[in-house]
Amino acid sequence: MIRYHILAAFAGCALDALFGDPRSIPHPVCGIGNLITWLEARLRKWFPANEKSERRAGTVLVAAVLLITGLASLLVLAAAYAVHPLAGVAVESVMCGQMMAWRSLKKESMKVYDALAAGDTEGARTAVSMIVGRDTEGLTDLGITKAAVETVAENTSDGIIAPLFYMVLGGGTGIFLYKAVNTMDSMVGYKNDKYINFGRTAARLDDVCNYIPARLSACFMIAAGYVLEAAEGAENRHYSGRGGIRIFRRDRYNHKSPNSAQTESVCAGVLGIQLAGNAFYFGKLYEKPTIGDADRSVEYEDIRRANTLMTGTYAAALFAAAVLGLLVTIPFIR
Repeated sequence: MIRYHILAAFAGCALDALFGDPRSIPHPVCGIGNLITWLEARLRKWFPANEKSERRAGTVLVAAVLLITGLASLLVLAAAYAVHPLAGVAVESVMCGQMMAWRSLKKESMKVYDALAAGDTEGARTAVSMIVGRDTEGLTDLGITKAAVETVAENTSDGIIAPLFYMVLGGGTGIFLYKAVNTMDSMVGYKNDKYINFGRTAARLDDVCNYIPARLSACFMIAAGYVLEAAEGAENRHYSGRGGIRIFRRDRYNHKSPNSAQTESVCAGVLGIQLAGNAFYFGKLYEKPTIGDADRSVEYEDIRRANTLMTGTYAAALFAAAVLGLLVTIPFIR
């Protein structure tokens, strides 16, 4: 069965690269988000507003969302595969294409780059607010650039490698369940007064689900850093594979999340810049350690370079998936 998942994964990645997320087609993540919102409103009415009850309500939310998402995707796939294996692969391909975020992440982050290149700070601030969770109103050009680079680095794992990982392992149902967890974390996994208890289960489950993919992403990104460094030649070098390894080893845990700094540290090291540091969320300053060394000043070209590194990381992951596909297919050929 895994060979079907890998075939569908490649087809889905191609669909994402070609079409991205057409606005005219309803997106499953929007449906999952609506389900989360609907359930949260009702659970908050049913459970008392105290620490233990809110944690229980949050756990019920996670269980309900996963159950509904898993069953819905499983039923769709079962019906498709009952018709014909190729029909099943076709449906899984579409499911994968909808959940991959390479094209949309590149497109939205490059909007920030284009605005900065044109000297439009306000436009860049608006564009970056679409892809980050921090407050953006007071960000300078430097802050905008760092925010864009950081989100590209972090979402290389969350939006590309992790979905691909769960698609290969569990097919359409696997990738849908992963995105359900990821969506719950992005909606209720905050450490503020409203969600510190209610969103705890979602946040911890997201950490668990991203543990292996984040580290695989870091390895693929280091490999991409070395390839890009070799491709550049000796002059005007902007990538350093060795720098990626060095900062990864030193700073990969410089974040409250056990996973977020894995790829962020590699990106900072490969590009030779310093990321992270203090940031405002919901009007409150959060003090955070920096990641990487300030070997040079961050510049808006680093957004484009981060996207190139992201694409190289994606290519390395697809190569690994192709090798796995050959390994599981050869016995059937024999």
